[in-house]
Amino acid sequence: MIRKIVEKLYLDPPKTLVLGFALIILLGAFLLTLPVATIDGAGLSWLDALFTSTSATCVTGLVVVDTGTTFTLFGQLVILSLIQVGGLGFMTIATFFALIMRKRISLRERLLLQESLNQVSIEGIVRLAKLIIIFTAITEVIGGLLLALRFSFDMPVGRAFYYGFFHAISNFNNAGFDLMGDFSSLTRYVSDPVVTLVVCAMIILGGIGFIVVSEVFEYRQTKRLSLHTKVVLYTTACLILIGTGLIFILEYNNPKTLQPLSPLGKVLGSLYQSVTARTAGSNTLSIGDMRQSSLFLIILLMFIGASPGSTGGGIKTTTFATLIGAVIAQIKGKEDVIFFRQRLLPHVIYKSLTVTVIGMLVVIVVTMILTITEAGAEFLMILFEVTSAFATTGLSMGLTPLLTPIGKILIILTMFAGRLGPLTIAFALAQRKQKEYYRYPKGKIMIG
Repeated sequence: MIRKIVEKLYLDPPKTLVLGFALIILLGAFLLTLPVATIDGAGLSWLDALFTSTSATCVTGLVVVDTGTTFTLFGQLVILSLIQVGGLGFMTIATFFALIMRKRISLRERLLLQESLNQVSIEGIVRLAKLIIIFTAITEVIGGLLLALRFSFDMPVGRAFYYGFFHAISNFNNAGFDLMGDFSSLTRYVSDPVVTLVVCAMIILGGIGFIVVSEVFEYRQTKRLSLHTKVVLYTTACLILIGTGLIFILEYNNPKTLQPLSPLGKVLGSLYQSVTARTAGSNTLSIGDMRQSSLFLIILLMFIGASPGSTGGGIKTTTFATLIGAVIAQIKGKEDVIFFRQRLLPHVIYKSLTVTVIGMLVVIVVTMILTITEAGAEFLMILFEVTSAFATTGLSMGLTPLLTPIGKILIILTMFAGRLGPLTIAFALAQRKQKEYYRYPKGKIMIG
């Protein structure tokens, strides 16, 4: 239905993508206002429902009410559906159902799918959509079963299976919604290797990008990886290892986080927090009790985010790697940015800079406004919350439930911009290249 509505308007792919997500959010908000959606039978207020629906569809995880204790099974399934559609993209889901019904995928639909998946061309785009659906189903089933088996030691089997699959879907899509109650997330499992490693694997697989997963699985036949895949894997590994090591060092003696844990628990807690900061949102350490240095590190990791074409947000790992490469090239006095013996084209660097600057401006402007509307909150708490919303991470220091109506609206807009903004802007820039028939004379300015 949503696909038909947006197609009839004849909008270009970026605008269609924005409109499609907006319609899904509004539908989800309406369902969450129904009395059947909440345990108290009153339904959510429109603003809280819109906030929750936006957070789920944009796979963020910030919540104004606790998911496990507020919503009925119906309400939780609505949220879970929004997470799945938001993570994969409504065009991927629509394409899947079209293929099941043996309908032809038109050129316009392929262009929309290309935009949704952040791909360079439409070649092989339908095949990629099929692989995404299959890989997602297999990963979520395996992750759900492993978590259900572990949860079955702590709760009835039926609930364990439901909890296992809910958290598998939520974390694979980098959403971070949980059912544990009282905003506690997965803190009770901080030293549990099964929960930690399974959820971390789900977050990483959902966050590295489907094209990367596809190339890795086909490596035995092709014996090659693209430059994009190499950069994503290398950057992701570096960020996870550096983040784990720094959190371990910074929080080692913190009596409210790592200090009471065993050596294994300290490593698992540090690893989980490093991985989840890259746009997942669930946590095993109490965010509000972490040291300011650790919180600032997490802000940086959240802003970088996941990888292109994934379920995660942020400016993306490839953008960050490109900027670091450009800085290193300038320091060494080289004209070209070289990765794995391949040169990046100048427009890639310009796009990376554009996405980063726009992302920073969004965070700065929203943070500045919230320091006015949320006058009682600390600056670091506001900056943390805004970055989490922009990067669609969902980690929180506890400010979200206390936001004023204006604050909630600003965070809603930030989550929406974070999910669609950088992706759409980057793709729009790629489509709007125009040939220049003349060039202005060179000018010089001093830098630094």
